[in-house]
Amino acid sequence: MVAKLGGIHHVAIICSDYPRSKAFYTKLLGLKIIAENYRPERESWKLDLQLADGSQLELFSFPNPPARPSKPEAQGLRHLAFNVANLADYIAYLTANGISVEPVRTDEFTGKAFTFFQDPDGLPLELYQQ
Repeated sequence: MVAKLGGIHHVAIICSDYPRSKAFYTKLLGLKIIAENYRPERESWKLDLQLADGSQLELFSFPNPPARPSKPEAQGLRHLAFNVANLADYIAYLTANGISVEPVRTDEFTGKAFTFFQDPDGLPLELYQQ
């Protein structure tokens, strides 16, 4: 018998500017800090953040990380999607805070509305209407 996966525990993100990304994910997106640790041997911060459903984001800093291409559609992780109860309200919130949001699209298979925006390093983030 194959063991079943229980869901996503965390997604790890490496940022270029730790204070800027920490503020983006905690202050703007409102993620709760679980733990924050500095690892001097790696010159690296590790910030554990919790989403409402219990899943986590790990935010890392490293000295001089190489840029990761995201456009055109690069191989690898395409984007990170978040469920939202009210897409229009969240878009208004992001826009009021100076975050550019793409036009809303409709998922051709589910009929649900979604849109994209970017974190401070250009990582594509999606908002998906519940």
